Amino acid sequence: MKFGKEFTSQMVPEWEEAYMNYNHLKTILKDILIFRRLQTSPPHQSPENGELLERHLLYRAFSGLTTNRFNSHNDRSIDDDQVILVSQIQHEEQPQESWNYETMFFRSSEEGAENEVMFFRKLDDEFNKAICFYKRQVDEVMMEAEELNKQMDALFALRVRISAPQFHSLSTQSNSGLSPFEEIRELEETPERDQTKMVSLEILNHVKINVTPESALSTLKTIFDATKSDLSFSKREVRTAQAKLKQAFVEFHRKLRLLKSYCFLNQLAFSKIMKKYDKVTSRNASKAYLEMVKSSYLSQPDEVIKLMERVESAFITHFANANRSQGMSNLRSIAKRDKHRVTFLVGCFFGCSIALVVAIVLTIHARDLLKSAGRDQYMNNIFPLYSLFAYIVLHMLMYAANIYFWKRFHVNYTFIFGFKPTTELGYKEILLLSFALLVLTLAAVLSNLEMEMDERTQSFTTLTELVPLGLVTVVLLVMVCPFNIMYRSSRFFLIVSLWRCVCASLYKVTFPDFFLGDQLTSQVQLLRTVEFYICYYGWGDFKKRSNTCNQSNIYELFYIFIAVVPYWFRFLQCMRQVFEQKDYGPGMNGLKYLSTIVAVVTRTIYVQRRGTTMRVIAASSSGVATIYNTYWDMVEDWGLLCKNSKNPWLRDKLILPNKSVYFVAMVMNVILRLAWMQTVLDFHEAPWLHRSTMIFVVASLEIFRRGLWNFFRMENEHLNNVGKFRAFKSVPLPFSYDDGYKEL
Repeated sequence: MKFGKEFTSQMVPEWEEAYMNYNHLKTILKDILIFRRLQTSPPHQSPENGELLERHLLYRAFSGLTTNRFNSHNDRSIDDDQVILVSQIQHEEQPQESWNYETMFFRSSEEGAENEVMFFRKLDDEFNKAICFYKRQVDEVMMEAEELNKQMDALFALRVRISAPQFHSLSTQSNSGLSPFEEIRELEETPERDQTKMVSLEILNHVKINVTPESALSTLKTIFDATKSDLSFSKREVRTAQAKLKQAFVEFHRKLRLLKSYCFLNQLAFSKIMKKYDKVTSRNASKAYLEMVKSSYLSQPDEVIKLMERVESAFITHFANANRSQGMSNLRSIAKRDKHRVTFLVGCFFGCSIALVVAIVLTIHARDLLKSAGRDQYMNNIFPLYSLFAYIVLHMLMYAANIYFWKRFHVNYTFIFGFKPTTELGYKEILLLSFALLVLTLAAVLSNLEMEMDERTQSFTTLTELVPLGLVTVVLLVMVCPFNIMYRSSRFFLIVSLWRCVCASLYKVTFPDFFLGDQLTSQVQLLRTVEFYICYYGWGDFKKRSNTCNQSNIYELFYIFIAVVPYWFRFLQCMRQVFEQKDYGPGMNGLKYLSTIVAVVTRTIYVQRRGTTMRVIAASSSGVATIYNTYWDMVEDWGLLCKNSKNPWLRDKLILPNKSVYFVAMVMNVILRLAWMQTVLDFHEAPWLHRSTMIFVVASLEIFRRGLWNFFRMENEHLNNVGKFRAFKSVPLPFSYDDGYKEL
């Protein structure tokens, strides 16, 4: 792999703008190389040029067959022939630690030296950018280290207060002999005994527990309990504080490791680009420049390395029971590796699904089922039951495609979603689950058809009709299986996120919460199919394959209610964000979901009741909702349609190299959002397509639109993180100090 690609692949995605722009500098070197080739390579060899070349070769010394014959002579001539001079320049009103490095190029008077001057000017800009960013990051980690020190002091004091309450009135004191805390201190101190200080209980008079509502119950307690943040000196507080600080140490250590990697990668990039410059120009400028790089702050990560060692020592001592292997395993997560068996099973299940599809098509064609008397009965009762799994599989396939392209274009989706390291599912794992579910569904469809047509199974009609319900039961059991099989951590992550969506107003809204809420708004037909399952099997209609659901007012009422639920969840999430962030932006987003609720209700009532008046109301409300939603998709969620952008009608920063993809996506989003028109214009009554099929097609188009939306929504979120250099999870610390408190 070439260094440029390796350099890009090892970057922290959110810090990409802070790295040296290696590719741009390579472009300048290519211009220099082209100019030099034009100057030194004449179009034809004239006799005069040949004579000059021969004379030049006559007087040129033989270079030798070994590389060190004239090294000493060449080194002296190169040293005498200095190319550049690098120095620190202090601009007006600029502190000494912010001095910039500038390079003076001594060959600027030569013909065609403009590109070389430009090269060193850009090189200085990139170096100053990198070193300034590194300084800012180091200052931040030092401040974070001080805060973690104070947090650990409070945690130790809380431990002592609970373990030895009889000593709660004692304060910090210098004592060279034994003290009442000697036994506790033996457990808390680091190996450097002479550096251990007594635990200060005075700290507890100046700190409070930061209670962040993490459950519905804790949120309700927060609302009704005004003293929620006072220390109650309970063991539960110690466990909570210790868990939060453990996670804070893990994230802090990760930041230190990435800072160390940032130094190394940039140093290597400057070394590579200067050696390329020497090779292209036949000069020896790299030595002087790299000596400056070596002596700069960027090449002295000792401060970060020492801090990293102290963090590791403290983490192993206090959070890993002095077990170094366990502590380092928690701090340094192992990179996830692709498993060959996953790839094999994906191909296997995909092949099986193709074979089953062919078998179903041949069965339908051989028995002429499309023209049979029971066609409408099957489409009205059985087809919706199996369409439930089709919606799930299609959504999973779109999500797998999203993951593939997010990875390809270096979108850090794992950080944005907050997945645990090495437990997130890649696109291959998603494809494996999708095709496995597809195989089960197609096998159930084929077995259902065979059982119906076989005379020997006519007496088991009831059992035949229970096949879809059995498949649902299997999927649910796998989903909630408590054993560590079938990607348990990802299954539980999904279940927790679903629960947080259901209790939307009682939880702090995070990106996975509202992202999943948006996915549910595109699965309205799936939720209605779940309602049909309950009606079809709960009322016993499956025994005669004829449902009376549409004749029930309760069913029609819930048919409207269940379609509104996902949008209502998103509305509550938006309202929660308004109250927490004191920002009206989420409120405007909430109005979008309210308009969609009105459109969904009026469209459903029109389908159920008909009438010209209701048709006009449904069309009007749907039109307003479509315009509002389309605008929000493109401008707010995707960050596009910017007039003053350097990319007309797009945004300043784009991930995809082909800009036309964004315009195609915007047009497709508009077209797919107009799918609601089929319910208002009565397309579902088309004679060449069954009503159930039309409903399935429209629902599938909405899932496809959501998959398209997902990619650009995540891209915009990633770029916002990049713009703010947010590459780490913000871990809430357990303690807060009084404003006037000073560390003892």
